[in-house]
Amino acid sequence: MSPHPLSRLKRYDAGAIAQYYQYRPWQVVWRAINIGFSFIWFALGLKSDGWFGRGELSRLKRARQLRTLLTRLGPTFIKVGQALSTRPDLIRKDFLDELVKLQDQLPPFPNAIAFAIVERELDRSVSEVYREISPQPVAAASLGQVYRARLHSGEDVAVKVQRPNLLPVLTLDLFLMRWSSGWLADLLPLNLGHDLTLVVDEFGIKLFEEIDYQNEGRNAERFAENFKDDPRVKVPAIYWPYCSDHVLTLEWIDGFKLNDTEKIRASNLDKNTLIEIGVTTGLRQLLEFGFFHADPHPGNLFAMADGRMAYIDFGMMDQLPQHTKEALVDSLVHLINKDYADLARDFVNLGFLTPETDIMPIVPALESVLGNAIGKNVGDFNFKTITDDFSALMYEYPFRIPAKFALIIRSLVTQEGLALSLNTDFRIVEVAYPYVAKRLLTGETPELRRRLLELLFKDGRFQWHRLENLIAIASADDSFDLIPTAQLGLQFLISEDGQYIRRQLLLALIEDDRLHTKEVQRLWDLVKDDLKIQGLLGAAVGAITNLTVENAVGLLPSMATLLAPKGQH
Repeated sequence: MSPHPLSRLKRYDAGAIAQYYQYRPWQVVWRAINIGFSFIWFALGLKSDGWFGRGELSRLKRARQLRTLLTRLGPTFIKVGQALSTRPDLIRKDFLDELVKLQDQLPPFPNAIAFAIVERELDRSVSEVYREISPQPVAAASLGQVYRARLHSGEDVAVKVQRPNLLPVLTLDLFLMRWSSGWLADLLPLNLGHDLTLVVDEFGIKLFEEIDYQNEGRNAERFAENFKDDPRVKVPAIYWPYCSDHVLTLEWIDGFKLNDTEKIRASNLDKNTLIEIGVTTGLRQLLEFGFFHADPHPGNLFAMADGRMAYIDFGMMDQLPQHTKEALVDSLVHLINKDYADLARDFVNLGFLTPETDIMPIVPALESVLGNAIGKNVGDFNFKTITDDFSALMYEYPFRIPAKFALIIRSLVTQEGLALSLNTDFRIVEVAYPYVAKRLLTGETPELRRRLLELLFKDGRFQWHRLENLIAIASADDSFDLIPTAQLGLQFLISEDGQYIRRQLLLALIEDDRLHTKEVQRLWDLVKDDLKIQGLLGAAVGAITNLTVENAVGLLPSMATLLAPKGQH
């Protein structure tokens, strides 16, 4: 069989795809009719259940029909179903139970075809590559299926084999989505349709990356390198001699899907600990590394018997530039600080608002939507609440969703949905806020130290309660060690860069013509159990060791100036 004309495409190219299908209108029309009538027929079935009072009796039947419909329409629509399967707060349970099966319980393609692909791609027989291989796939997903095998050297491995002839289906669906987004954008109110074509292009880029298994292998190794210091995260090793564009051989992971609550209970694993691992690793991907997993559904995340979490699929990843990471941290700081004008400027920097937008009318709206997001009502915060409120804002103000953030939002919403499936009372901020607090207090970089200063000072006044809150929240995590943080803080205070903060702290101590001993006592009560006197002395010695003579001399004038009577400075 001759290769598909688009098979030479190694990367998504909207122009080349459009050029190909403009000369094949019959394929486009037939596919559009197939998709349109499939959903119309399904919608009519749902309506008829209501008309004839069959709603309860037909619920399971309709759920199976939807899963079958998405499966029949192919990988593009299976991806949509997978995303919906992680949202128990959006999809009713009968539909959810069926959509979950789209993660790894899809119909497999014949073994003979799969083994022929392996032999063609690796240029040797299956028996030459693997000592043994399972007679049937152990899982079948949207883009490929997985076999369990053993190498001749003895290692247990998973063998991913890509479905044949994916390109014709993917490119046709992407062409239709891109074409429909062009006229659909004009029908959507205000900015809801802005850059809809770019969102489709971003999705197309990721789909093409996902069907390149060598790219997936490189992603896995990069992800493993990022988390090499985190013993709670497991990433399978890649066996490169047995990999190609359409075959991937990787370490076998013994575990179970993250939403399998019965097995989690039977293994005596703490589901809240698993949630905390998932959320903090997700935040590290976005805010530290900028390299994040854009498809963290339960089929791609496994709990292991020893308490670790394993990521097993790295086809859909994305990279954030440094300025975007910094802008995300800025927006979190300004949200915590309730500085809504600065938060509006962050939205400009992130691309949610255009640079020429007058942000002043938007500030009260942001305060209305986000005013209780962090504070007394921290338990009420979740992404569904925020996205619902923002969807209303987009009707009134010129917000838009940048193409890059479509994947970020999908990743965050998926992780939150997964956590909700483990614990319906879960609130993402309860985990995210301590992580941000630790990152700010640790202040490994000048940028993070600057953001900590922004948080602790408002209108030139030191915010004692915010420092107390940060320390209390961070200390609630057993993994947080105050000693290194204290040493970093002391080093910064006595450095040249710390001149401003030294002055502001001393001013804060004598603010309003009184010594703020009560605030200092409250801080000491918070940290005294963690900062034993020996540890505190060690941190001080470590900080002073790096103190130069020039720095030491520079400390004296500022202290003398501050302690002098008011009339003398």
